[in-house]
Amino acid sequence: MDIKKMHEKPPYGMIAILFIGAFVALLNNTLLNVALPTIMVEFDVKPSVVQWLTTGYMLINGILIPASAFFIQKFTNRRLFLTAMVLFTLGTILAMIAPSFGVLVAARMIQACGSAMMMPLLMNVMLTAFPIERRGTAMGIFGLVMITAPAIGPTLSGWVIEHYTWRTLFGIVLPFSILTLVYAFFKLRNITPNRDMKLDVFSLILSSIGFGGLLYGFSSAGDKGWDSPLVYGTIVIGAIALIAFIVRQLRMDDPMLDFKIYKHPMFALSSAISIVLSVAMFSGMILTPLYVQTIRGISPFHSGLLMLPGAIVMGLMSPVTGRLFDKYGARILAVIGLTITVISTFYLSRLGMESGYYYIMWIYTIRMLGISMVMMPVMTNGLNQLPMISNPHGTAMNNTLQQVSGAIGSAILLTIMTKRMESTGAGLFAEVQASGNAPSTAEGLAKLKEQLEAQAMLDGISFSFFISTIVAIVALALSFFMKRVALPTNEKSFTNLEESKK
Repeated sequence: MDIKKMHEKPPYGMIAILFIGAFVALLNNTLLNVALPTIMVEFDVKPSVVQWLTTGYMLINGILIPASAFFIQKFTNRRLFLTAMVLFTLGTILAMIAPSFGVLVAARMIQACGSAMMMPLLMNVMLTAFPIERRGTAMGIFGLVMITAPAIGPTLSGWVIEHYTWRTLFGIVLPFSILTLVYAFFKLRNITPNRDMKLDVFSLILSSIGFGGLLYGFSSAGDKGWDSPLVYGTIVIGAIALIAFIVRQLRMDDPMLDFKIYKHPMFALSSAISIVLSVAMFSGMILTPLYVQTIRGISPFHSGLLMLPGAIVMGLMSPVTGRLFDKYGARILAVIGLTITVISTFYLSRLGMESGYYYIMWIYTIRMLGISMVMMPVMTNGLNQLPMISNPHGTAMNNTLQQVSGAIGSAILLTIMTKRMESTGAGLFAEVQASGNAPSTAEGLAKLKEQLEAQAMLDGISFSFFISTIVAIVALALSFFMKRVALPTNEKSFTNLEESKK
C-alpha cells in the first residue's frame, strides 16, 4: 500500500461505510437501557438478572477490544469489518424475535462480538488513511460518531418505549445494519497493512479474565454492594490476571497488546487524561438522570430530552475541535475545555430540590461542550506520537481503558453517593427526633421519611458531583504538561517491522 498516495487522496467512501457501521453499533450500546424495566416485566425476571443485557454486552467488549490489536494486524480491514457486521446483524435479528430472556442475552452477546471490533478498526483506518497534519479534522469527525450515537440512544429509546414495544428498538437498527453490510460487501477494500501473526492463547485468556473481571466486579458493586464476595472476588481475580497479562506482554517479542507504547510520553499523558476524563464524563451521564428522575420526578423520556442538547453540542463541536487541533494543538483546547468542565460540574454539585428543568439542561449542555473540546484532541495527540506499526495497539489500549475507567469511576462515585446519602439521612432523622417535631401518626412519619430520603439523596448526588469536580481538576492540571507532537515515525508501515524493531 502506497501510504503517501493514500494520504494525498484518502478513501472517503470507504471510511463512510465504517462510520455508518460504527454509528449503528454504538447507538445499540445505549438503546436498550431505558427498555430494561419493560423487558423485566415481559420475561418476569429480577433487576439483577435483566442487568445481564448490559453487563453481558460490556463483558464481551472487555474481552474482545484488548485483542483487537491482534485481529487488526492479522486480518484485512475488509474481512474484519464484514465479519463484525455479519455477527452484529445476526445478533440484532435474534434479539428482535427472542422467545425467551436467555435467547435475548445470547443475542446481545453476539451483537457485542461484532460491535467490539468497530471502534478500534475505524480508528486504525483513520490513522492509516490521513497524514499527521490532517488527523485532527479526521478524528473530529470520528468523535462525532463516538459521542453522538451513545448520547441519543436513551432519548430515542424513551420515545420508542412510550409508543411501541422494546423489539422495535432492534427493528430500527436492523435495516441500517443490513444496508451497511451489503454496501460494504461490494465497495469495501483493504487499506491497512497486515502481517502474519500467531495468537498467544494464554495472553487472550489472561486478558479476558483480567479486563472482564474488573469490568464485572466494579459494574456489579452498585447493585450487589462492595461486601459481596462476587464483587471483591472478581475484582481481585481480575487484578491478578491483569498484572500477569501485562508482565507476559512486556516479555514477549510480539505481544498481543503492546504495553511498551507507554514509553512515548505524550501517549502516556493522553491515556492518563482520558482515564480521568472518562470517570468524570460517565459519572455525569449516570448522576444527572438519577437527579432529574428521582429528585425532580421528571419522566425518563423528558430526562433523555434534557440530555439531548448536550449530545448535539458534542456532535457539532467534534469536527470543529478537530480542525482547531490541527491548527493550534491539543493543549490549548484541553485547558479551555477542562476549565469549562470543572466549572459546570461544580454548578451541578449545587443543584437544589427546585432547580429548573431548563437550568439543568443549560448546565449539562455547557459541561458536554467542555468535554467535547478535550476527548478527541487529547487522544489524537497521544496517538500521533506512536509509529504506524503501534497504531493498532494504541487504539486498542485507548478503547479498553475508556471502558474500564468508566465502569470503575461510575461504581466508585455511586458508592460515594450511597454512603453520603445514608449518613445524611440518618443525621436528618436524628435531628428531627431530637427537636421533638416528629409526626405522631404513621401517615405523617411516612411522609417525613420520604422528604428526608429525597434530601439525603440530593446531598449524596451533590457530593458525588463535587468529587467529580475534583477529578476534573486533576485532568486540568495534567493538561498543562501536554506538548504537540509530529514525529516522522508515524509514516512507518507494517512492512518495515524489522527495521522499526532495531
